[in-house]
Amino acid sequence: MPKFVQKVQMQHTDELEILVAPEGLFPVLSFMNLHQHACFNQCSSATAIDVPSRVYRFEVVYNILSLRFGERARVKTYTDEVTPLRSAYELWKGCNWQEREIYDMFGIIFTHHPDLRRILTDYGFKGHPLRKDFPLVGYTEVRYDDGLKKLVYEPVEYAQEMRSYQLNSPWNYLKTFHEEYNAAPVPKKEKE
Repeated sequence: MPKFVQKVQMQHTDELEILVAPEGLFPVLSFMNLHQHACFNQCSSATAIDVPSRVYRFEVVYNILSLRFGERARVKTYTDEVTPLRSAYELWKGCNWQEREIYDMFGIIFTHHPDLRRILTDYGFKGHPLRKDFPLVGYTEVRYDDGLKKLVYEPVEYAQEMRSYQLNSPWNYLKTFHEEYNAAPVPKKEKE
């Protein structure tokens, strides 16, 4: 294991955190699952983080739990857009859906995965929504057409006349309200 493990540290919550080289992810996870002194027999979650400024922009994190010893650990690795990672499905069957979600949202490819396909987005969806470079406003709209009885992909059109831009600052409103509320009461005129 020493040739794969790059950094080991304890978090402030006394959880073990292990940074692993990408090619050593599956051997380290296998050791953590199968060795009698570890027994991490449950993968609580698997997720990814996108940091575009790095060479290896994606950080993949597996949170694992040892029911025997009552300990948690976090195994991290890194990859880029084209380098695949070995799936942990053989060790924990629950990683199937979590790795599919990582594939769908970030575009990270897992080898040895039994069913790597999109899980949250539409079949014809282009791009990966949780990447930092994903456009916030899309270019196509998907809707169901009752006349055609199928999904229709259309370019998005934004009508400017429908938009109402109010550029008043909320501070101006509060200032006016405060001045009116704190104004001295006007004395009522007496009837003559």
